[in-house]
Amino acid sequence: MHLYTFDAAPNPARLKMFMDYKGISIESTQIDLGKGEQLGETYRSIVPEATVPALVLDDGSVLCAVIAIVHYLEAQHPRKPLLGRTPEARAHILNWNHRLFGEVYGPIADAFRNTHPNYAKRALPGPANVEQLPELVARGKARLTQSFAMLDEALARTPFLAGEHFSFADIDLLAAIGFAKWGARLTPDDSLQHLHRWRAAAKAALNG
Repeated sequence: MHLYTFDAAPNPARLKMFMDYKGISIESTQIDLGKGEQLGETYRSIVPEATVPALVLDDGSVLCAVIAIVHYLEAQHPRKPLLGRTPEARAHILNWNHRLFGEVYGPIADAFRNTHPNYAKRALPGPANVEQLPELVARGKARLTQSFAMLDEALARTPFLAGEHFSFADIDLLAAIGFAKWGARLTPDDSLQHLHRWRAAAKAALNG
C-alpha cells in the first residue's frame, strides 16, 4: 500500500489521527496542496479526483474517501476499534460521520474556499474551475455556529459523540474544530460547556 496525503489539510488530518491512535504506519508521500501538486499530471494519473488523502491498495486500486480508507484499515487492524463494537454502535458512528461532513465540514469549506485567494476559480475540490461565491462565506459561518450549538446539545446526553466510547466520529469532530479555527476563523463559543467538556475528554482519549 501507499498513502498520498498532506498532513496540514483537514481530510488528511482525520486519517492521521485515526492511524496514530491505532499505531498504523504506511509508506506515504506528501502532496503539497499549497503548491498545487495535487493538480499535476503525475498525481492526477493516480488520483483523477486531485484530492488527498488517497490510499493505493496492493492490487493497484485507489481509495480516495476518508471514510472508505478508515473502514479498510479498521478491518486490517481491528485492535483499538474506532468504528464501533456492535451494529448499533457502527450505525451511530457512521450517522455522525455523515452529519459532520454535511453540517460542519461543508460550512467550513464554504467559508474557506470562497474567500481564500489560493482558491480563486477553484471553490470546490478537484480539477474543475469553479468560481468563488463570496455570499457563501457568511452563510457558512452562520451554519457552523448553528451546528456547534446542535453538537453541544447532543453532547449533553453522551460522553462521546456516538455514545459511551471514543470513536472515529470524535476524531472527525476534533479535526473539524481545528479546521474551523483557521478555515472559517470560528471557534465554539465559551457558553457551549458540553462541547468543551467533550473536547477535553476526546483529546485525552486520542493521546492516551
